Amino acid sequence: MGDRLREKLKGRELLVFSLATVFILFVAAFMLGTPKDLARGMITIFLSRDALVTDYFELAGFGAAFFNAALVLGIAILLIHFQKLPFSGFTMAVLFINVGFALFGKNPVNVLPIIAGTGLYAKVHNSGMNRYIYTALFGSCLAPMVTEMLYLLPFSFGINLLCAISTGIFIGFVLPPLSMHTASMHMGYNLFNVGFSAGLLAFVMVCIMESFGLKSNSVFIWKYGRPMWLVVGMYLYFAATFFYGLFLNEGKLKPFLKLMKHPGRAVADFALMNGAGTTLINMGIMGCICTSYILLVGGDLCGPVVGAILTAFGFAAFGAHPKNYLPVLAGIYIGTFFNHMLPTTPGIQMGAIFAVGLSPIAGQFGIVAGMLAGMLHGAVVVCTSELYGGLNLYNNGFSTGLVAIILVPILESFIKGFKIRHHKE
Repeated sequence: MGDRLREKLKGRELLVFSLATVFILFVAAFMLGTPKDLARGMITIFLSRDALVTDYFELAGFGAAFFNAALVLGIAILLIHFQKLPFSGFTMAVLFINVGFALFGKNPVNVLPIIAGTGLYAKVHNSGMNRYIYTALFGSCLAPMVTEMLYLLPFSFGINLLCAISTGIFIGFVLPPLSMHTASMHMGYNLFNVGFSAGLLAFVMVCIMESFGLKSNSVFIWKYGRPMWLVVGMYLYFAATFFYGLFLNEGKLKPFLKLMKHPGRAVADFALMNGAGTTLINMGIMGCICTSYILLVGGDLCGPVVGAILTAFGFAAFGAHPKNYLPVLAGIYIGTFFNHMLPTTPGIQMGAIFAVGLSPIAGQFGIVAGMLAGMLHGAVVVCTSELYGGLNLYNNGFSTGLVAIILVPILESFIKGFKIRHHKE
């Protein structure tokens, strides 16, 4: 029976898992709110500013937030399916960063213009959208910029709406070449490459806006607390992921130990290298680690933090695993003993989970280097959001990019140099 089911799932394991997640989110939404509540909550999400930090749990309720996440994830799955792309580890990273940020900043209304802009870029360059669809989905991190145009511009609603859509199209059009260039700057040591390129673009756009007297201010809407039903639900979801992967692996854990030997430097697609089953095992374990960390430090399971956990969960298919993430996480925590911030500071809670983007540094250069990267990220990330008024949702991606660009050349000059000299001796 098990062999027959594994045979039927072959090649579609990750697609089935993604569709199951959409179903779970819809079920959760209707369990937590009536259809009227969900409709009212979605209208609130569509019409509100989405700059960091806008927690949809607090803004519109748990039900509407999960409903929005299901819609965003469903749209992403359909777009990838229409392009006839195989579901790989990179696909999981794209999908779950989108479902995570659909809890605090992304919705179908503000992401579609950016996707359309990338489609226009592909058309102008006589290329298929399948080449750029992942960049388009990652690039929706600048979705708040689209919404912001409705509130900043002094024109009528119709003109503001047209300008907002045009802004989204422009963002989607320029991000593909920009993200290709920035990848060489951090040499694959920042898993959130588009977050870095988007941060640069957002900074320039905000500077231009401010030169015309249009100033965007950051938002802080945050739901405090850790509802027990949410804690249990997350652990059950991650446990189900783990056991689904274990089933696909015929009960074998040894391939997971092999996966953890990889440093994680991009491009590290675990699904292609180690198989879907092993990848899902790693995802389940990483989800539990991140959730446990937040609970242990007394943090909040709000929209942004749950979104961060789901992002780390997705990137556990593309570069991150416990061995290369835990040193960076430890660095974030240790850093709070030497500065004025606490592990429960909202920005540090998010930064600790999103530090997963720096996992390749620990994987390549060792535990101490990973801890140093985490400490540096904790210091940088609390400052960077002000550069673009909170309009880049992947603020941590911008921060991890800066950390990698600064830290990696230093580490290479000392650590690699020492190894070469030692080998010659």
